[in-house]
Amino acid sequence: MSEARIRVSEIFGPTIQGEGILIGLPTIFVRTGGCDYRCSWCDTLHAVDSEYRDQWQPMPVDEIWQEVTRLSGGKPLTISLSGGNPAIQPLGPLIARGHTEGYRFALETQGSVAKEWFSELDVLVLSSKPPSSGMATNWADFDDCLRMAGGKPQIALKIVVFDDVDYAYARDASLRYPHLPLYLQPGNHTPPPADADDALVDIDGIVERMRWLVDKVGDDKWFEARVLPQLHVLIWGNKRGV
Repeated sequence: MSEARIRVSEIFGPTIQGEGILIGLPTIFVRTGGCDYRCSWCDTLHAVDSEYRDQWQPMPVDEIWQEVTRLSGGKPLTISLSGGNPAIQPLGPLIARGHTEGYRFALETQGSVAKEWFSELDVLVLSSKPPSSGMATNWADFDDCLRMAGGKPQIALKIVVFDDVDYAYARDASLRYPHLPLYLQPGNHTPPPADADDALVDIDGIVERMRWLVDKVGDDKWFEARVLPQLHVLIWGNKRGV
């Protein structure tokens, strides 16, 4: 049987991880193409919308690895597996290959598709989508993802918050999974079109929502939640490949 290929939208870095549990960490990104969701405020439509599938390159592990090592200069660092939803891709062999050379792997997914190779990850970020996304969370699928991880990778919950309804959703999720560290992130209400990565971004509006979220968490004495920005958006706006 021929080796399964991974649909890749883009590989870039090294740059910093812009959000969540690994914010600020030097990272190579392997962004896969394809997603089982279509969030209303998606900021990576070029890796989600099937209209752009002709730009997703089916790549064997060796070819991906050549690009990763070229970008990193052969120095092991963290590789972020993102998308789209990277969980729909056959990423197990890539993770195994990287681990033999000392690289670490972090994956972010909405928790809709569980894979056995989750247990081989170093970091698993489950970013369930709040009501503003227009998507409904299947908590049984989410629980399957946790079972597949088996407590082996470091696991965190990350939720984007746009409004009070999203905030209430995040509170409920935190109560459902009190053992998971929770990161809240103000949403980017000016995401780029798929074919315009230099689209203007409303930084002032995002910062205003960040202040609102910090105040709300403080007023509610919800001290378990950690509020972080999308650091890459504050630095580069909607620019891709950074």
